[in-house]
Amino acid sequence: MADIPAGFFYMGGNGEGSNYDEAPIHKVTLTKPFKMSVTEITNAQYEAYDPAHKAYRGKSGISVHDNEAVVYVSYNDAMSYCKWLSEKEGKTYRLPTEAEWEYACRAGSYLTFSMDDGLPGIFHKNQQIVRDMKPVSLAVGETPANKFGLYDMHGNVEEWCLDWYGPYVADDQTDPVGVKHGLYRVTRGGSHNTPEKYLRSSNRMAMIPEDKHAQTGFRIVQADYPESEPLAVSAQVEQPVKVPQTKYNWKKGVTRKPFFLPPVPYVIEPACNSGIPFYRHNHQPAITWCPNGDLLAIWFSANEENGREMVVLGSRLRKGGETWEKASLFFKVPDRNMTGSSLFNDGQGRLLHLNGVEASGDWQNLAMIQRESTDNGATWSAPHLIAPEHTKRHQVIAGTIQTREGWYIQPCDAGPGSHDGAAIHISKDKGKTWSDPWDGQPAQFEPNGTGSTIAGIHTGIVQLMNGNLLALARGNSLPDANGVLRMPMSISKDMGKSWTYYASEFPPIDGGQRLVLLRLSEGPLLLISFTDHPIRTKKENRGMLFADASGMSYRGYGMYAALSFDEGKTWPVKKLLTDGTYRFLNGGAWTGYFEMDSTHAEPRGYLAAVQSPDKTIHLVSSRLHYRFNLAWLMEPAK
Repeated sequence: MADIPAGFFYMGGNGEGSNYDEAPIHKVTLTKPFKMSVTEITNAQYEAYDPAHKAYRGKSGISVHDNEAVVYVSYNDAMSYCKWLSEKEGKTYRLPTEAEWEYACRAGSYLTFSMDDGLPGIFHKNQQIVRDMKPVSLAVGETPANKFGLYDMHGNVEEWCLDWYGPYVADDQTDPVGVKHGLYRVTRGGSHNTPEKYLRSSNRMAMIPEDKHAQTGFRIVQADYPESEPLAVSAQVEQPVKVPQTKYNWKKGVTRKPFFLPPVPYVIEPACNSGIPFYRHNHQPAITWCPNGDLLAIWFSANEENGREMVVLGSRLRKGGETWEKASLFFKVPDRNMTGSSLFNDGQGRLLHLNGVEASGDWQNLAMIQRESTDNGATWSAPHLIAPEHTKRHQVIAGTIQTREGWYIQPCDAGPGSHDGAAIHISKDKGKTWSDPWDGQPAQFEPNGTGSTIAGIHTGIVQLMNGNLLALARGNSLPDANGVLRMPMSISKDMGKSWTYYASEFPPIDGGQRLVLLRLSEGPLLLISFTDHPIRTKKENRGMLFADASGMSYRGYGMYAALSFDEGKTWPVKKLLTDGTYRFLNGGAWTGYFEMDSTHAEPRGYLAAVQSPDKTIHLVSSRLHYRFNLAWLMEPAK
């Protein structure tokens, strides 16, 4: 243990961009000296308390030896270790507060790192965004100590702190202990296999308390628990709180008249002074209806798709409104990649939100969380892990369904690549527990072949009347009888344990495109996809033939809908998703600007859709919201 003197310092940083949570800089006084472990707790030290932890040695190629920092420990594990050690030695051991940690890390320095403007190479342990972690030594105490005699404060592993994560305040503080309540516990210091900027003295991170992975461990403090009162401020601002709770009679809006409403944006940038993080890339939406008549849409916002700055934002279209509200913060675990979101209305007054959460950056090794709302999305339960392992097969896709058995099925990408296939997770108890029916066998993406993974990523899934599951997806294209590559169709007769693959009649889709597949309340299956890829499809293969009101065929380009009335065997109705009116539109994300007219619809976008009880089909692409009904789909193009 190193002796850390009492003193004061200025905590935080300038709060620019994705580091908004480091501001404001504020003066902190620590009135009592304390002792801090000079290194992170090692495997040998932790396993003296919990011998069963040896099973984690070397997992993901990380932390093999006795003298390496322990990882795969949750906040509760770390607290339990402190309690055990306190009882064993008759002294109070605990985790450091966030202020104690930064004070000890800085050791009197206000440089970016305690010793320099940049982190010297001797401290580096593969400091970059990775999908597969490079095995590195986590041996403690092998790099120079700071002026307080503490080792590995920058990197090696992240370290749990005592505090709930919450916003800073500008007032001077004495012996601060963070906010009173929260969703996440603070971690500090950064880790191996993560970019250097996350190892800065002021950088803030946090985790769901029960989470554990290969990049987080802890060090301890020997001192009494602070007697300070926590800050009585909101830990995190999410959806608007003023949401009417009067139940809406959706069915009074049912009409049999065909309609197609002009597309409107649902991704609306928040005000600059709102404090809501909003980045240049807004993508991968989900949408649902609320019992009070509102629509709720969510999506991720990031500078880079593998960035740790990624947040999940939300917007609401109020009952009877025509303009979506400005974006608000919907979900964010600090400094974690948040790829993959889904929303689901169970029809009984409850909304479910499922999301991926990475240990660091990228979107391969995700855990899955779930939250619930019973007040139309005004408030949400704390996130709980439903698939806690940070691994593949957990990239959530919008399109949760409920089977005739009452089971929930959540589709997920099986890997980060374009041809890694898709998986499903099933809940047979209304979302309390989830399981993956995968048997561990590799998929074989061949026509009429059988495998344990859906062919293609970003899948849409429906249950057929005979109980089977049908999926259509992007990638793993299959040749038809004429050797032409088609969108793959996967059928499961055993609720996702195995899948048989066929070439569908639809053209394949590619980067920046995601389809929708759902069963309409009127009975037919609805597919919404794209005729081609505007960049990657050869010119001679672009477009599809559609029929107009006179029965004449024409070639159309972009987003289309197809209907099946025989459980996916044939799709006799195909219609370009345009009303023929000329528009110049911004599709956002990878789509950008495009022209819509009688033969051109949106060329690409990530799609999500829901049919509200008034039978309106609500389709969102990466930026735009479309509304139409089955009668319009059945009506020939004019």
